[in-house]
Amino acid sequence: MTEIHDLTALEQYRLLQKGELRVTEVVEHYLERIERLNPELGAFHTVTPDAARARAADVETSVPRTAALWGLAYADKDLVRRAGVRTTFGSRLFAEFVPDESDELPLLLDQAGAISLGKTATPEFGLPSYTENLVAPPARDPYDLTRGAGGSSGGAAVAVAAGMLPFAPGSDGGGSIRIPAAACGLVGLKPSRGLVPAGSGQDSLAGLPVAGPLARTVGDAALLLDGMIARRGDRILHHHTLRAPSDGGQFLAAAVRGEGRFQIGVTTGSPWETAYDITLAPEARDALDAARDALVALGHGMEEFTLEPAPQYAEAFRVIWQVGASQIPVDDEGEDLLEPLTRWLVHEGRSIPASELARALATLSAYERSIIRQFDGYDAVLMPTLAMTPRPLGWYDQEDGDRNFAQQVQYTPFTSFVNVAGLPAITLPVHRTVEGLPMGAQLIGRPGGEATLLALGRQLERRVRWDRVHPAQW
Repeated sequence: MTEIHDLTALEQYRLLQKGELRVTEVVEHYLERIERLNPELGAFHTVTPDAARARAADVETSVPRTAALWGLAYADKDLVRRAGVRTTFGSRLFAEFVPDESDELPLLLDQAGAISLGKTATPEFGLPSYTENLVAPPARDPYDLTRGAGGSSGGAAVAVAAGMLPFAPGSDGGGSIRIPAAACGLVGLKPSRGLVPAGSGQDSLAGLPVAGPLARTVGDAALLLDGMIARRGDRILHHHTLRAPSDGGQFLAAAVRGEGRFQIGVTTGSPWETAYDITLAPEARDALDAARDALVALGHGMEEFTLEPAPQYAEAFRVIWQVGASQIPVDDEGEDLLEPLTRWLVHEGRSIPASELARALATLSAYERSIIRQFDGYDAVLMPTLAMTPRPLGWYDQEDGDRNFAQQVQYTPFTSFVNVAGLPAITLPVHRTVEGLPMGAQLIGRPGGEATLLALGRQLERRVRWDRVHPAQW
């Protein structure tokens, strides 16, 4: 018998629209699964069953069924404030913090008719690419509980992969959607800078972090992305330069149709390779080859190319990472509550002079232009998402900041530059290792090229059928 969590978000939405599923029924089903599975998997920092039930009843009676995500369950990442709900930012410094006001994204998802079930796990302030902190148990990969889920949207990825949610929003400042999606066998979409109003990247240092969806299918990712774009009636609200599509459901339409033939570049280059030893594991190569071969078989043009060296990139990005951490509101008295890596980042960031920050920003701005020029001849560029298989829990050095940084670069050297360039990218679960671990490959698009990525993703999904693969024990 098919259970609710076996259905895609889109299938659930259609059944809800027809009245064959009730909103309260969907919410109760997922709350039961969270209660049963979360203690072992660590997907949630906070679960809000009473608020979710009240919200579900309100949606059934008071929210128009035309809302983009009507009746669907999700959860907020624990970097996002929701009024009245504990928001830890993955840190002991805010372990009991309950905000009075909500950030914009939860309000927009409420407006779209969705129901939040709580807060998904994230590392401290979302800084590392793994979800292990001192506030809660680590987020474990549902395919192998000895391995981490990646980060920083690790809890969201675990919840979706294990059927505790149909989909979930995440944020991506250097790979934080794509990394855990790849580790947990999901579709993860990082939108173009400026597309999603509530997580545009426009108001952050170097414009890196954007909000985007994690889902089991390309269609579900598109459905959530459409719901993350603000609408009131027929009018789209957008306060940044990259306009949202003028008609609702444009991304879902592209994902459902999955049409077109495209010219694709493929490379394993990384801007980190002039500063770090970057090695592509056989499993990562297999995933890339699987995606390339499938795309060629589907009739797309394929051309290998080499990225130009970028000797200044590594130091510039490191400066931005450190200066970003320096803005954490902590004084000497509260420092003991920070984890060693965060404490190191804060100290390093606060010692960087303004002139060095200005040089780093100029370097990354020049690199953005360079990447867009190098990618200009292709509709999309195919690359690995990760350089290694999902990392064992405890693999990262928690005391030596320099070594920790190097480990993160070596695990995921292909993601951060996409944020620097402001480009859209989608990771797709195209491969399984002999041990059954997921491995993804990513497609990077032109500015505003999400529809092309979704069309390509859907074509691959029809061929590879990852939508039928779920962690067996859950």
